[in-house]
Amino acid sequence: MFHQIGEILILGWRTLGVGGQIWKQRHKVAEQLFEIGNASLLMSCVLSLFIGGVLALQSGPVLAERGLASIIGQLVGLSMCKELAPVMMAILIAGRIGSAMAAEIGSMQVYQEIDALRTMNINPLTYLVLPRIVAIGLALPMLVVFSILVGWMGGAMVASFNHEISVPIPLYFSNLKDAVDVGDVFNGISKSFVFAIAIGLVSCQQGLDTIGGPRGIGRSVTKAVVNSIVLILVLDYFLTRLLLYID
Repeated sequence: MFHQIGEILILGWRTLGVGGQIWKQRHKVAEQLFEIGNASLLMSCVLSLFIGGVLALQSGPVLAERGLASIIGQLVGLSMCKELAPVMMAILIAGRIGSAMAAEIGSMQVYQEIDALRTMNINPLTYLVLPRIVAIGLALPMLVVFSILVGWMGGAMVASFNHEISVPIPLYFSNLKDAVDVGDVFNGISKSFVFAIAIGLVSCQQGLDTIGGPRGIGRSVTKAVVNSIVLILVLDYFLTRLLLYID
């Protein structure tokens, strides 16, 4: 575990060292950004809609029994923007995009395509790793903003149409607006950016360390997804503590 953490940190430092080449790789960044957004937008919409709906469905009747149904908007609003949207979107991206990154780079490593890049005096970090990390670092925060909005709408629909809650949509969003400010949304965005960098580094590192043919590629993909999810949850705790301290 500590060996892998060290390799991830070294890869991150080396990638930061070639960050000045990002403008030359802007077309690959745009290509990766489109692939991440195009592949994840529909899934993030469905996931966020039902997360917001389930959150309202579970908490709404309990609040209504105590005469607090009107604050359901505050509960869903803060939960989505501070915790659920960044964490769930990060896990989705780790499973969908991180696995694809590890598989693609891993197959290139196994079939010696990365050695061919070095032979042609092309730095694999500049050509493969940097565009992917920059693209995922841009895409995940945007997906989180989209997820927050869709999750709020899912909670509003359930709160309005469920007879046990019966909170009108205008009242729902009025209470949500009273509790949620720009700083709360920024908390979720800042978390998602850190998660994105972690997913990109873990996935690329696992791909570059792939050995053993097709079985090794599968093993690298599994490690990339599992390690990314574990790292997301660990980072989430420390980032939450840090943001609470800053607030």
